Amino acid sequence: MSTEPPGPGPRRHRLAERAVDRVTRVSRDEERLDQPLATRRPLLWRPRPDPDTFGRFAEAFARFMGTARFLAYMTAFVAIWILWNVVLPEPLRFDPYAFIFLTLMLSLQASYAAPLILLAQNRQTDRDKVMIEQDRTRDERALADTEFLTREVAALRIALRDAATRDFVRSELRGLLDEMEERGLRVVEAEAEESRERPGPGRGTTPSGDGGRPDGT
Repeated sequence: MSTEPPGPGPRRHRLAERAVDRVTRVSRDEERLDQPLATRRPLLWRPRPDPDTFGRFAEAFARFMGTARFLAYMTAFVAIWILWNVVLPEPLRFDPYAFIFLTLMLSLQASYAAPLILLAQNRQTDRDKVMIEQDRTRDERALADTEFLTREVAALRIALRDAATRDFVRSELRGLLDEMEERGLRVVEAEAEESRERPGPGRGTTPSGDGGRPDGT
C-alpha cells in the first residue's frame, strides 16, 4: 500500500490555524490586567529630549528675543552682511544683491523662533493655571476660616449674653451693700428704742413698807 505525501492544501490549512492560534494567544495576553503590557522596541530611534530642560531653553530664547539687545545684534548683523556684499570688491562678495542667502537665514531663524515662542507661551499659560488654582484654593481656605471665626464670634456673643458682666456685678453688690446698710440702721434704731423703753434700776419703783419712809424711831 503506497502512501502519498500530504498535498499543499492541508499544510497551508495547518499554518493558517497556527497563525490564528498565535494571534488569539497574543490578544488574550494583552487583555489580561494582572500583567504589564510587553514593551515593543521601535524600529527607528526617536529622540526624547527632556521637556523641562527644553522648555527652560525655549523660555530663555523667547526672553532674549524680546529684548533690545537682540534687536541691536540682529540689526548690526544684517547691516554688516549688506555692506560686505555691496561695498567690498566683487570677488569677496558671497551673497550679491537680492541677498538670497540672507533671506533664507532670516526665514530659517523665524521658522525656529515661532515654535520656541509658542512653547514658552504654553509653559507660561500652564504656570498661570497652576497659580490661579493655588490662589483659588487659598481663597477657599480663607473663606472657610472666616466663616468659622464668624460662627465662633456669634456663639461667644450668645454665651456672653447670659453671663454676668462687670457692671451687672457692681450694681448687684451696690444693691446688697445698700440693703445691708438699711438693715444695720434699722437694727440700731430698734436697739435704741428698746433701750429707751426699758426702765432703769432707780426709776419707776417704790420700796415696800410704810409709804417709802424710812424708820425714824
